[in-house]
Parts: sequence; structure tokens; C-alpha cells
Amino acid sequence: MRKLCPAKLEGRDKGDLISLITSDVELLEVFYAHTISPICIAILTELVMVTFIGSYHWSLGLLALAAYVSVGVILPVIISKISGTIGDEIRSQSGGLAAYVLESIRGLDETIQYGNGQQRLEGMNKKTNELSLSQGQLNKLTGYNIAIANTFILVFDTAMLLLSAYLYSEGITDFSGFIIPLIALMSSFGPVTALANLGTTLENTIASGGRVLDIIEEKPETEEITGKQSVKYSGADCDNIIFSYGGENVLENITIEFPENKIVGIIGRSGCGKSTLLKLMMRFWKTSSGSIHVSNTDIENINTADLRNMESYMTQETQLFKDTIANNIRIAKLDSTDEEIITACKKASLHDFIMTLPDGYETQVGELGETLSGGERQRIGLARAFLHNADLMLLDEPTSNLDSLNEAVILRSLKEESAGKTVVLVSHRSSTLRIADIVHSMKNGRLS
Repeated sequence: MRKLCPAKLEGRDKGDLISLITSDVELLEVFYAHTISPICIAILTELVMVTFIGSYHWSLGLLALAAYVSVGVILPVIISKISGTIGDEIRSQSGGLAAYVLESIRGLDETIQYGNGQQRLEGMNKKTNELSLSQGQLNKLTGYNIAIANTFILVFDTAMLLLSAYLYSEGITDFSGFIIPLIALMSSFGPVTALANLGTTLENTIASGGRVLDIIEEKPETEEITGKQSVKYSGADCDNIIFSYGGENVLENITIEFPENKIVGIIGRSGCGKSTLLKLMMRFWKTSSGSIHVSNTDIENINTADLRNMESYMTQETQLFKDTIANNIRIAKLDSTDEEIITACKKASLHDFIMTLPDGYETQVGELGETLSGGERQRIGLARAFLHNADLMLLDEPTSNLDSLNEAVILRSLKEESAGKTVVLVSHRSSTLRIADIVHSMKNGRLS
């Protein structure tokens, strides 16, 4: 998933992904631990039993073989075909329900505020009922499977009784040849009965395996680049780049330079392509045509690790982990000292706020930073960018959640810290770009 992110996972439901890496993987574990071994046991056991029963007469062994193959192979295959795509439906519905529940939990505040609880509950009940209906169909097939398997066993037990009795009456076998093969067959269906039950359960497992393999076999939008010669940062530029998403051009013929020691501002309304340009510079996606250069080198020829080290990228939405404030900032530089973190927080106008908290930098931010405001989360994202201390800083709406006072403090800090760096400042607010040395306007994916 790390390799596929963000291009191939951006539109995926998080709840569905959670279902995939938990319940789907668990079903595969059950398959390897509790399905393959029963198959091996059944094959070995029934080969021994066929040989043993056949030692009394070849026809008895042949009948035993037919019984085992019918119950353990033919029946599961037939039931599996009858099941059709129900396994896929169950796994898909299970993932959809997980996504809906996760979304409902995260949106509880809004649900309560706007009295939307009944509608969410009805939606959850609908998805639950759909899953229950599919599961009921699978359970019904399981019941048919068990009933048919028991009928097969009864038929073959009766056939063995009649055949062994015939051979005994004709004097072909003695009494032991009559009773022992019958008892041996009747008592040896356990392993193949386990195989017979796979006819329905295997559908779920195959569906889960398909979902997991789809993720594993998915090709990343951008492959990791290694083995290239390291480069030292000396400016960046975009040369006539075009980027299409979903068959529609998002960026068209973008040519722009980002010189060293300059703050370059890009202003435009939401949705005009500003954020997309930064993601292309991070090489999260590939351009449809044109090229992006860092240090006069196409980023397609720069080691991914080197490119990430040269760039600090602050997104509009700062992702926080359920950990302390210090550790949430430290992810930008894992070997950073406490002093370095404090310095970065001061630059982001965050230090004074942290010191008002009872546990200071050791304060837990909660799941997804739920204990912090939007502005506080945004300043943590900015502190990460300062801590990373890259030569090329890509800042996407860095002050959108801040009041005018905090915005002024941060912009002043950015201006002071930009010496020797290139800062690309993207915003829809003209006040944010007053510190920029160069300002470009973007509209409908074009620069003006």
C-alpha cells in the first residue's frame, strides 16, 4: 500500500482497506493453516484406505475410490460452481459495511449536530441486511452441501454393503472380506467430508485472496527510483507539463521556474490545479507530457529518496497519528533532537501553545488529531516542514486555517527562514502571498 500511495489509493474507502488487511488476510491465514493440511491429510488417508480395502478385492477398492472422489472432489467443485460470485459479493459488501461504519464513527459530531442519525442508521441497516441476505444464501448452500454429502456417503455405504455381500455369497471373499471393507469405508469418510465442506467456504477464501492479490499485483503509478547519481539542489522548473486525471486535463502547458533563494507564489481558486502541481513535483503522479526538473535533472532520473530529501511538502490536510505532539513532528526527521523540534515549533508559531498544555510536547493528540483544532494541526504540519529543513519547500495553503495574527507571524518566519531555499507557496488568499518574490496566477489548470 505504501508503494501505491497516494495515486492508486486516494479514491479507495479506508474502511474497505481495513477490511482487506484484517478479515481478508485472516481468511487467507485460515486457508493456509486449516485448508491445505486437510487436503493433504485426505489424499494420504484415502490412498491408504483404497489400498487397504482393495487388498480384499479390486472392485471393493475401486468402489472406495469412487466414493472418496465423489464426496471429496466432485461435490465441492459442483457446490463451488453453484455458489458463483456470492463469495465476491460477501467480501465486497463486508468491505462496504466496514467503510460505512468507519465513516459514521468519524462523522458522529456532524450527525448529531444536523439530526442525521436516523438516515445513517437506515443506511447501516440496509448494508447489514444486504450482507445478511448474501450470507444467508451462502449458509443455505452450506446446508445443501452437507445434506448432499451425507446422502452420497449413505449411497456408497449401501453400495459397499451390497458388493461385499455379493462377493462373500459367491465365495470370492471370506467373511472378513465382507465385514472389514464395509467398516473401513464407513469409518473413513471424515477427511473427505472436511473437503466436501470446502465447496462453500472456499468461495469466501478465493474472493478474499482475489482482493488481496489485486492490491499486491497493482502497479504503482510511480515506481521507486534507485541507483541514480545523487544530485545537489540548485533550483527547479516545470517545462510545458500537461496532466490528465480521469480523461480530463487538470493542468495544461504549465511552464514555470522556481529559482534558488526565492519565494514563488501561486494563487488561484480551489480546484484550479495548484495542489496537483505540487504533487507532480513530489512525483506522486507522473505528468502526461512535459517534464519537471530539479537541479537541471528530470525528476524521473533522480533517486526517489534523494528527491524526498530535497523537498518538504506540507499538504492542506495534516495527517496526525495517535501519539504525542513531539513524535508527530519528529516523523519529518526521525533522528531530530528535542531542541530541533522546539526550534521548528517556534518557527511555526506553535511552541507557546504547546507549553500551555499540561504535558507539553508529550501531550497525546488523539486519533487523527481530534484533540486539536484545525489551525493547531496545520501548524504541526508546518513545523514538520521546518524540521525537515529541505532546500525546496512546497507549501499547500499553509495558513488557510489560521487567523490573521498567526498568519502574519508564520509568514514572517517563512520569510526569515527562506534564505538559501526555494519556497513554493500555494494559496487562494492574496494576503498569504504578500511575502512572495514572484507571484503566478492559475485558472482552470493554466498559468497567467
